[in-house]
Amino acid sequence: MLITALIRKLGARESSTGAALFIVLTSAMCVYVASVARDDLTLFQRGNQITATVVEEWRDPAQGRKGRDNHYELEHQDGTKVSGSPLKSTSDSFDVGQTITVIEDPKGELRPQTPGQADATGDALGAGALALAGIGAVAWMTWRGSGAAKRGDDGKPSAGVSKVYKVVTRNRTTVQEQEQKLCEALRTYPADRRGYIKITPDH
Repeated sequence: MLITALIRKLGARESSTGAALFIVLTSAMCVYVASVARDDLTLFQRGNQITATVVEEWRDPAQGRKGRDNHYELEHQDGTKVSGSPLKSTSDSFDVGQTITVIEDPKGELRPQTPGQADATGDALGAGALALAGIGAVAWMTWRGSGAAKRGDDGKPSAGVSKVYKVVTRNRTTVQEQEQKLCEALRTYPADRRGYIKITPDH
């Protein structure tokens, strides 16, 4: 339901520029979330679950309204440093000297994470939802475009054109009444020497 609401409110406007921007943004967000999910899944598959001790803690410097992450330097029980970058958390979750369980990347390419942080289920679902939103916006705009083209092929004026016509000409008759009036004029008006029937613009 949330994806449908986003498509209808943000990605299904008449303006193709707005729809294109919506699709580009959702695609970029999908790529970012998918990369996070990939790293988490890689760490969960090849990492080793260990017990580590927090030996140092610091926080990012303040930068306007940007969120400040907490960083934790970890060591094994034998005193050796845990591979990879320091553990990062959006909240002050641990204290110096505390013993915690983390998943360590044996190659040192990925930062250690707690088992809860390394769960890629939420990230994978988020990436899938963003991809579905982008695809849904494309499908919706294609359907809307085909509907507009079909209405144009029928030769019937749109609501906007009809409203402007009524304001300019002060003619409040319906399209069907106008068609009947034109047909009647074509049947009764005489043709000129070239076979053309001349009618007034009102008809």
